[in-house]
Amino acid sequence: MDFESVLSGPGQYHIYEFLRDTKRGVEPAWLAAEIRSEEPPKVITRSALENKSDLCVQALDMFIDYYGAEAANLALKVLATGGVYIGGGIAPKIISKLTDGRFMKAFIGAGRMKNLLSAMPVRVIMNDKTALIGAARFAALKSGKML
Repeated sequence: MDFESVLSGPGQYHIYEFLRDTKRGVEPAWLAAEIRSEEPPKVITRSALENKSDLCVQALDMFIDYYGAEAANLALKVLATGGVYIGGGIAPKIISKLTDGRFMKAFIGAGRMKNLLSAMPVRVIMNDKTALIGAARFAALKSGKML
């Protein structure tokens, strides 16, 4: 399994299933019922953020660890010294977890690139329309009609 399949809504559920199935936590009946009736990633995230389920907290923490590590890998690949901007639908929903220090600990790591990574600013894009705005701007530039 690659990072892309883990760092998504369904990926978060896969992490949860792994933790549950390897007996790293107990799935209470109320949680199993909510997961069956709603989108599992939303239930897991909500339950973790509200600290209602240790299993969900573990799943979200592991997700954050992978998110930070993979963001660092990509930042190093492109030498993003100007900054890393995290977009998408998940990041704004878990902003409290992204800003509690866990993400940055995973991002910076303890390896030989620690100094370089710690100097890179990391920001979360909160506007969920950013991709559409960028696409519209690009289309306008290509058509000769500046926005």
